[in-house]
Amino acid sequence: MSTSEAVEVPRSLAVSYARGFGEEGRAWIAGLPALAAEFLDRWELERDGAVGAGEASLVLPVLREHGTRAVLRLQMPREETTAALVGLRTWNGDGIVRLLDHDPESGTMLLERLDAARTLSSIEDDDVAMGILAGLQARLVRVPAPQGLRSLGDIVTEMLEKVPHAVAALADPADRQLLRGWASAVAELAGEPGDRMLHWDLHYDNVLAAQREPWLAIDPEPLAGDPGFDLWPALDSRWDDVVVKNGALRVVRRRFDLLTEVLGLDRARATGWTLGRLLQNSLWDIDDGETALASSSIVIAKSLLSR
Repeated sequence: MSTSEAVEVPRSLAVSYARGFGEEGRAWIAGLPALAAEFLDRWELERDGAVGAGEASLVLPVLREHGTRAVLRLQMPREETTAALVGLRTWNGDGIVRLLDHDPESGTMLLERLDAARTLSSIEDDDVAMGILAGLQARLVRVPAPQGLRSLGDIVTEMLEKVPHAVAALADPADRQLLRGWASAVAELAGEPGDRMLHWDLHYDNVLAAQREPWLAIDPEPLAGDPGFDLWPALDSRWDDVVVKNGALRVVRRRFDLLTEVLGLDRARATGWTLGRLLQNSLWDIDDGETALASSSIVIAKSLLSR
């Protein structure tokens, strides 16, 4: 069931790889059509729709033998790709897209096909959307992380080492004080980093409509740690068109209350770990040359601390 039609790589994916990985990325993109053809043939797949792409992957709708709909996903092998394979195998479709086949060497995955045109962002009622996300997240984080996944404890150690340099890079003294406060909050929790398997990027656009269940999560970046560290993407979902428009402090608090209740989290610990996630995001921004904290991060911190 293979096809001789060459796969055309979307320009957006080629640009993303060139920007992120330089010559290595350009070389991988150059070999991508041949790689796609190899796995279409190896797994006896037939093309079944237009090529799609995320920031880091090429996605091909395909048909398996007997007409089963699936998706072939190709991405450059990296630590994140390996972690995703570990996570998908461990979750085994419980609340998340099912892994049908994979090639560990190349990082290529064959996944069940979901409705890429319908994400949780399509649900107008934010409480309903957040309730669905929280239910999926509760199922994901109840799974103990297997050996080999990156640990939140290691990440915290790395973050705290970077704080002095990051503080010095911020222009506003108020921002410096906030960053120090977030670092202090996560330092208090560093001794108990947790052992659950986290998705690490569960927001509205990473939950798609499905047939096997109404909604399933996609695109995990698995990490071993405390579920409180996994709340920020949900709190930040649809920031401008939902959160800001409807009163940011109120919406963030409402989302946080719903998430912590459904996941059964201690609110104080979840607050501390969320501040740790804001710290992580800020360190990444500062590495990219930013000299001010993101306004959304400041609002989220204020929402959680001014109760």
